Amino acid sequence: MNFIKLCIKKLKLFVLYFVRIVFAKNHFKVPFYKKVKANLFGGYLADQYALYDFDHNDKNEYLSEFDWYKSRYINEPFDFMMNNKVVCNLVLSQHVRVAETYAVKNKGSITSEGDKYTTYEDIVSLLKNVKKLIIKPFNRGKGIGVYLLGYDGGKFYIGVDECSEKDIIALLKKNDNWMLCEFIKQHKYLSDLYDKTTNTIRLITLRDPETRKIKIFFAVQRIGTSKTIPVDNGSEGALIAKIDLETGELSEAKTLHNNNVYERHPDSDAPIKGAKVANWDIIKRDILELANKVYFMNFVAWDILVTDEGMCIIEANTSSGVNIIQLWGGQRHDELGDFYRYHKVIGK
Repeated sequence: MNFIKLCIKKLKLFVLYFVRIVFAKNHFKVPFYKKVKANLFGGYLADQYALYDFDHNDKNEYLSEFDWYKSRYINEPFDFMMNNKVVCNLVLSQHVRVAETYAVKNKGSITSEGDKYTTYEDIVSLLKNVKKLIIKPFNRGKGIGVYLLGYDGGKFYIGVDECSEKDIIALLKKNDNWMLCEFIKQHKYLSDLYDKTTNTIRLITLRDPETRKIKIFFAVQRIGTSKTIPVDNGSEGALIAKIDLETGELSEAKTLHNNNVYERHPDSDAPIKGAKVANWDIIKRDILELANKVYFMNFVAWDILVTDEGMCIIEANTSSGVNIIQLWGGQRHDELGDFYRYHKVIGK
């Protein structure tokens, strides 16, 4: 049985290698021979060749996209909990504030607690009452398929675009495997950065191989732009600023779609470098308490929204893309690389 499971895992990774690496959509213009070189020698994306500047930097100092995919199995057999956003929300809601899940659509059927919302008309009525809702896939990431639904002044909206009630229902009918969630109002410091997207922190906790204690390893502030509304995902081109783990101060921002550096937001002109995360010390304390509640997870990438009342967990992930970490330097021979080696994700 273990042999069969191992074969299935290898087959999944083989398929992922071709689908997510060889045939991945690229944002940088990279010559074909360099793309092939990046793909075949280490499992790097063509974008990573440009992002990490392999013309001048040693690729052996960096973790690859394929390394990231292999790291998804570190939390086995508990990884399934965070791979399903509905289940994850239900578990975490016992310990921390999460965005309430109003309804779930699976295999064409809408269900909710107490069967409160079971039709598209029920959801429209809910939207009229609460004014804003988030719809997102419960089995996908990277901000794909996420929509902000709005109702204001008798008008309906999908994102910032005005629409009709029929358009809302058509969107709900068209897509499957989604969860309908509460819209959470973010802290003023986040709206000051950019108020047209929900701007979350990606914070990583891991169990230190030496001390065997859970620690905060890394954190970034993600900031949406006019091109990413309504999401702030780095894979969609949002801005990413590194958070100083001691002070909560933001660095300059970068993006995964070009090599530009932004000290101010390109749309709002708000200063990014030097801005501070509100109540950072409290967030660190609370996230460590939460990570120790799910002590069986050796690695968690938390998506945190800071609010006036404290932190709200938007998602928790069993792995994290390495790009947002390695924008500030390669990790193959640093702390994350050592962690991956301990868990046999990469070799010596």
